[in-house]
Amino acid sequence: MAIIKSVRGFTPKFGKNCFFADGAVIVGEVTMGDNCTVWFNAVVRGDVHSITIGDNTNIQDGAVIHCTFQKAKTVIGSNVSIAHKAIAHGCTIEDNVLVGMGAIIMDDAVIGEGSVIAAGAIVLPKTIVEPGSIYAGIPAKRIKDVGEEMKEVIARTARNYPMYAEWFKE
Repeated sequence: MAIIKSVRGFTPKFGKNCFFADGAVIVGEVTMGDNCTVWFNAVVRGDVHSITIGDNTNIQDGAVIHCTFQKAKTVIGSNVSIAHKAIAHGCTIEDNVLVGMGAIIMDDAVIGEGSVIAAGAIVLPKTIVEPGSIYAGIPAKRIKDVGEEMKEVIARTARNYPMYAEWFKE
């Protein structure tokens, strides 16, 4: 069973048809849209600032979404996939973004719409990722534009996670 907990007078709010796997933790000032999924051992911790998540966004196994007290809230758009063990901290991630496994996005970074952050990349504080870009490395740097094939991967991943969630509701 997922842990959903109020903190400092804030209780998480969810849209329609969301799925929270066993071991997922969602606490505090969190607002989530429709058809979102938070997977096994992922943490969405809105204890020190707000976290806002759009529709059809998936937070995969072991990912951590957090923020910085009185300084950096976290805003995640719609159709976003935060892959296994990734960290999004005090940043903005616009719509239709894929954040690869183990990637880290730090405070005040902005990930533009339709972008990909490669697995293992570290996006430093205040980095601005141009829309439609692929960033990779440590520190993450722009390596190329997102092509048509990768746009389909971004869309398919976001589209598939609500389907996967249905398998666990049986």
